[in-house]
Order: sequence, then structure tokens, then C-alpha cells
Amino acid sequence: MSATPPEMIVKNRFLGFLIWQSIPSSAIFILFKTFISTITTNTATSTSSSSRNPLLSYAPSLITLLTFFTFHLSQLLFSASLSLVSSPHPHRPAYPFELIVGFVRFLLVSDSSSASVPVDFRLRAKVSLSFVLFVAACAVSGSLGMVSVCWVKSSGFDVEWVIRGFGVGLLYGLVYVYKRRWVLEFPIIQRPPFFSFKMGLPSATTCAFALSGVAYLFSAVLRAILPDPFKRQVTVRKYITEQIIFCIGSFAMFLCWELSHHLHRVLHTKRFTFAPPKGSAAAETNPSEHLLAALEESNRSSLLQYLAYLDLCMVCENNVDTWRRAAFFEETGETYKRVTAVCLRPLEELALKLAEGLESQVDKTSQLSSQLLSPADSHLESKHWEPLNNFQACNNGIKIPCGKRTVASLTAGSHTEDRCGVAQLSGSNAAVISTLLSCLLAVETFMGKKTHVQTPSHLMGPAGIKWATSSTRRIDGAVAKKRGGPLHSKAYAVADVLRTSIYNIVSAFHDEMLSSAKAGLLEKDWIISSKPLFGTHELLLQKLRLFLDFRAS
Repeated sequence: MSATPPEMIVKNRFLGFLIWQSIPSSAIFILFKTFISTITTNTATSTSSSSRNPLLSYAPSLITLLTFFTFHLSQLLFSASLSLVSSPHPHRPAYPFELIVGFVRFLLVSDSSSASVPVDFRLRAKVSLSFVLFVAACAVSGSLGMVSVCWVKSSGFDVEWVIRGFGVGLLYGLVYVYKRRWVLEFPIIQRPPFFSFKMGLPSATTCAFALSGVAYLFSAVLRAILPDPFKRQVTVRKYITEQIIFCIGSFAMFLCWELSHHLHRVLHTKRFTFAPPKGSAAAETNPSEHLLAALEESNRSSLLQYLAYLDLCMVCENNVDTWRRAAFFEETGETYKRVTAVCLRPLEELALKLAEGLESQVDKTSQLSSQLLSPADSHLESKHWEPLNNFQACNNGIKIPCGKRTVASLTAGSHTEDRCGVAQLSGSNAAVISTLLSCLLAVETFMGKKTHVQTPSHLMGPAGIKWATSSTRRIDGAVAKKRGGPLHSKAYAVADVLRTSIYNIVSAFHDEMLSSAKAGLLEKDWIISSKPLFGTHELLLQKLRLFLDFRAS
């Protein structure tokens, strides 16, 4: 498995998903098709022409074979569209009004090249287009699937099943996009694929039942507003039978889609080992090159990079593949610096973007009255608060889905496993602590928490005047109104992860940090000499002392 080229990992998993999803789909089709055929046979009169004509005895089998292939065609269409729209990165789509404005701007600008359109807008427009295509594919898949499951008559073709299936697929596609189920969420605990799939059966069945009930109500409303040519005069018994068949057929379609969605998530979020085979020459010389290449060279929002982060987390947090974790502390220290750099990269981006957003918000507050800036004006700051929506990317960088820290655990583990001292000598420990503290200060400032330096006695003037030592108080007033907003809970979650990570490191190096503090070398040993990502050296040092005294909260 580890010998597979990185570019083939996602392709192989998609092919495996197409193969495995056909098994539950076939079972559901055979089960529900047989049940619907039984209901239709019992409802038909004993004087039907098909029962008396021996030439039509093979018609049901031929129709069933045709509908079987049609049903799998609909599932293939849904599976392909599912893989197209799914992503571990929570992309932000462009809203319809933004698409219209961007399209008009593209037509009016004299230079109609792609350079005239912002890159961010093009990416968001592609995301919106993928959502539209996914919903359309679900509608077409619903039409084909409902006809395949519910059409059991050998004479005539009922167009109403096509319309009902279109509505069923349209409903599922809209719900899927609205609830952001296209975002791949890695499970907290990595289990075998079969066990994970089995654990998702109850939730998939429950969701299918709920959606089938909604679809029935939607179909009843749609039937009431259909034009006259589709309204047929039928008996009460036949009407009831059609409603039962529709409920069964819609439930079968929703169940197939739910199981495909669950299987897609299970197979695509399974851990992949980015390492050469144990015992090979590559494993003896440089076992970390495969992992670092996937982390550094892959697209930041691709599934391949998320799988690489997950593998790194498993190596750092568990007592598995200890030989790979020991290779991080090789004598030159280059591997350890590369590992910590890829872990801190999403945190650095988060801190820088939050700092930029906070400064721009201060400028807007100084220009306009605070009464004119409504909290609903999210368009003014969406590009600055967007990193908080990408919490999973940061989460994979410092904390794996099972709730443990990656870079913090690696730094804490270096206290006992780093025999050559490369973590401390290379300055990686100071970079990790400084980045975590800067990011924590930025998130807390966004939450409205006051993050100013507590002025010591030697900074008091002769008249007892306290001299200002930080300008972050202005930022506090600019963002205090954001407390309780939609992003406050996400910021709180990020801050909680950061505090836990810092406490993990402080607990491991507590004695060394106390000795450095007594000698006055705490800032020199554990804070970088260059300008921090957010705040000042005094703020970072004060925050580190709070953690050292276990008083940070």
C-alpha cells in the first residue's frame, strides 16, 4: 500500500468506492423491486390481459433486467457527482448576486482576459458551479432511479414517476448542499472500513425515513398543482397502491444515496501510510521523505494533503510506527524542522489573516461610527474571518480528529525521545511555542478578550501614571461586539485546542522552563527573537508565564 504513487491514492480510492457501492445498491434494488412487484401483482385484477397471454410471461424479467442496469446508471451518476463536489476543505461558494455582479463586470471590462477576474472569485464561482451540477445530477439520478424501482408494468410508461423522481433527487441535492455534507470529516477513531460502514447503517436508515416523509409531502403538493393531462381518474385502491409504491421507492433511493455517501466518507477518510515498506532500503535511509513530499508538494486543500496530515498525526500521537517517529529526530535536524514547519503552516496563516482582519476592522471603526457598523455587515469582514471556518485544516495541523495534539505532542515527546537535542538546538521549540501563543492571542482578541500587558511597577511614572505598552486595547473595542456571533463558537473551539496544546508542552518542559524563568532566560529560550505573528514579545512572555503557573484560561 505504501508503494503506491501519491497521485494514484485518490484515484484508487474512487475506483474502489465505485465497486463497493454497487453491492448495497444491488441488494436494495432486488429487495425493494421484489416487494413492489408483489404489491402490484396483488393489486392487479385477475382478468388482466398479461396474465392470460403466454407471450408476455417473459416481459417482467426483461423489464427487470433493463431497470436493473438503469438503476445502476443512476447510482453511477450520483457517485461521480458526489466525488466531484466532496472536499475536506470547507470552500465558500459565491452567492447568486455575486455571480451576477462578477459576470457583468467581466462583460463590461475592456480587458476580458481571466486576469481581470479576481482569483478568489473564480474559485468561489467554480465551487458554486459544482454545487449546481451536483444538484442537477441528483435530480437526473432520482428520475432514473425512481422509474427503475417503481415501474413494474409491462405495458405503457408512466411519466409521473419521472417527475416524482426528479423532485426526490432535487430535494436530496438541495439538502445535501445546504447542510454542508459535502465536507469530508475525518472520524475521531480510525476503525476498519467494514466496521465503520456498519456503524453508519442506523443513521443512514433514519435519515432515509425522514427524507422519504418529506418527499411524500412534497409530492402531494406537486401533484395538486400538476396540469390536467397528468391527473388521472383512478380507484381508491389503485391510488393507495401508488402512494405506497412511491413511499417505498423514495425510501429506496434515499437509502442508496445515504449509504453511498457514508461509504464514500469511510473509504476516503481512511488512513494511508505514507512510508516505504519496513525493512527496505528507503526505510533505513530516509523513511520520512514520502510523508514530507506529500505534505509540502500537494495542494493545500486537496484530499491528499489531509491524508498526509492524518498519517502524521497517527505517527506522533500513538504508539504505532515508532520507528517512523524516531526518524524525525535524526542528527542533522532537517527532518524535524520540516515536520514542524508543515504543522505550523496553517496556524501561521490563521494568525496572519486574523491580525490583518483585526487591523482593518480598527481602521473601519475609526472612519465610521460604531452605530453604523451593524454586526450583520459580514461582507465587510468575510475574507478575514474565513480562516475560522477552515478549522479542520488547523485542527489537523495541531490536533488530530481523535482529540490529541500533533505538533504539541511531537514537541513534548522530544523531551524524552530527542537524544541529539535537535528540537531545542534548531530553535523549533521556540518557534512552536511562539506560533501557538501568537495564534492564541489573535483568536482571543477576535473573541473580544482583553490581551494587554499587565504593567509592572517599574513602568509607573512619578505621578503614578501607567504608561501604555500595547495598542491591542483599540482592537478589543473594535471586536467586542462580535461576541456571541456565528463565529464566536468556532473561535472558542480553536482557542481551546491551542490552550491544550500549549499546556501539553509546558507540562513536559515544566522544570526546564522554571529554571529558565529563575535565570531570566525564559524569553531567550522559548520565544523567537524575530517579530511575532501577532502581539509583542512582552505579550507572549506574559502569556507563557500564565501557562507556566497553570493560570491561563
